Parts: sequence; C-alpha cells; structure tokens
Amino acid sequence: MIPGLDPKKMQAMMKQMGINQSDIPSSRVIIEKEDGNKLVISNPSVIKIKMAGQESFQITGDVSDESGEGFSEEDVKVVMEKTGASQKEARNALEKTSDLAEAILELS
Repeated sequence: MIPGLDPKKMQAMMKQMGINQSDIPSSRVIIEKEDGNKLVISNPSVIKIKMAGQESFQITGDVSDESGEGFSEEDVKVVMEKTGASQKEARNALEKTSDLAEAILELS
C-alpha cells in the first residue's frame, strides 16, 4: 500500500486499471511440487488478482515442507516427543496410519 492513500481510493484506482482482487477464505493451502513433496501453508491469507485476462494468487501464512508420504518432519518430531520412539519408529507409524494422532496412539 502507498502510505497516506485511502484503501477505497486504491481499490478504485486498481479497478480503473483493470485490476480486480478478491479474498479467498481458506484454512490451508497445499502446493504439490514436482519432486513429490508438498508445501503446506497453514493460516493462509489468499488473494486472487485478475489483471489483463490472467489470474494470479498471493498467498501468505505459516509454511511447512511435507515429504511425499503426506506428513512433515515436524509431524515425525511430534510423534517422537510424545511417545519416546525413534525417528524410524515414528516415521513407520506415520506411514502406516497417515494420521498424527493415530501414530501417537499406536506407539503409546
């Protein structure tokens, strides 16, 4: 934003230039990468921008990497902390259950 410029005036200027933006209510955004891993964005703020016939998205939030297995390294650490299991045991439980809570219960 330009300091001192009213947000409503900014929206009007953008509309005159053919730029339209809208918020998309979201709880989580997942980007699947070519290598099979995923970027998971929690608590996202998603804005859709239409300009010159093209749509683009601006996404901000808490980003974490997930492996192709469908769980993150953070999930593995949580299972290890809650159960006292080794990294291999935690990873195996997550692969088997595909759920953080179930993996913890299985190893407890």
